[in-house]
Amino acid sequence: MNRELRESFHREYMTFFENAERTRRWNPVNDIDWDALDTSGTDLQLATNAETFCGVEMFLPDYLNTHLELFGRNYAQAWFAANWGYEESKHSLVLREYLRRSGQRTEEQLHDYADTILAKRWERPYASPREMVIYGMIQELTTFVVYRSQRTLAIDTGHSVLADIYRLIGRDEMAHTRFYQRMVALHLDEDRAGTLHDLAHVLRTFRMPAEQLLPDAEARTDLMRSTGINGRVYLRDIVAPTLAALHLTRHDLPGPKQPPPATAQGTEASGFVAQRLVSGTTGPTTDRKE
Repeated sequence: MNRELRESFHREYMTFFENAERTRRWNPVNDIDWDALDTSGTDLQLATNAETFCGVEMFLPDYLNTHLELFGRNYAQAWFAANWGYEESKHSLVLREYLRRSGQRTEEQLHDYADTILAKRWERPYASPREMVIYGMIQELTTFVVYRSQRTLAIDTGHSVLADIYRLIGRDEMAHTRFYQRMVALHLDEDRAGTLHDLAHVLRTFRMPAEQLLPDAEARTDLMRSTGINGRVYLRDIVAPTLAALHLTRHDLPGPKQPPPATAQGTEASGFVAQRLVSGTTGPTTDRKE
């Protein structure tokens, strides 16, 4: 990576950091109105979904190791990873606290769940650093859309504390999305053809990391699909906004049969809502995973 691109990344990171410090930092102990938590009723769907998200967040060490392995000598991206990890750690903590304080999981159940989760390891789905930046961009926006749907469900069912938790988490996820979008925009400026190829590849093969990693994955996947995350939502709420943010349309994306540029490398992803984007023809199909 040339020095000009590294310096551009640094400027974007400083903007991200300053905004986070001024407007977005929150505390999972003090900034949640735990006294308002209603422990008289349970909601199996909301609790299982919260546990699922908490489990995905528990792979944070694997996510960070991968990021630092790829970007550890790039100041801006390494320091972003440190900030990202701090913010993501709060997401798992606050969801765990919700499950415990609401009485929907015992301390022992939560420890057993963590032991089961951490017996597995997440492996990065793409080989090249640029593909992983694009993957991060899509992953964060997809996670925001999921949390947004969960917040709506919590509001509709009268779970105001959980709704506020998802509001705070979702705000972080959108900030992460926008940072990644700026990173991808810089890659487009430096190598448009190669970046477009990588973008098309990741959009077509993207999956999120829950099904193969979490216990009882099939039931959790079916439950998540019941909340409305499907191929149509992927196109409407993830692919279309991503292309718009990058000032692209689907016609800018190369077709799947075109040979990759010499600089593009990668493998197909595996995850929870697997999608296929075929330029100019059909929409995505739902495979197994997030």
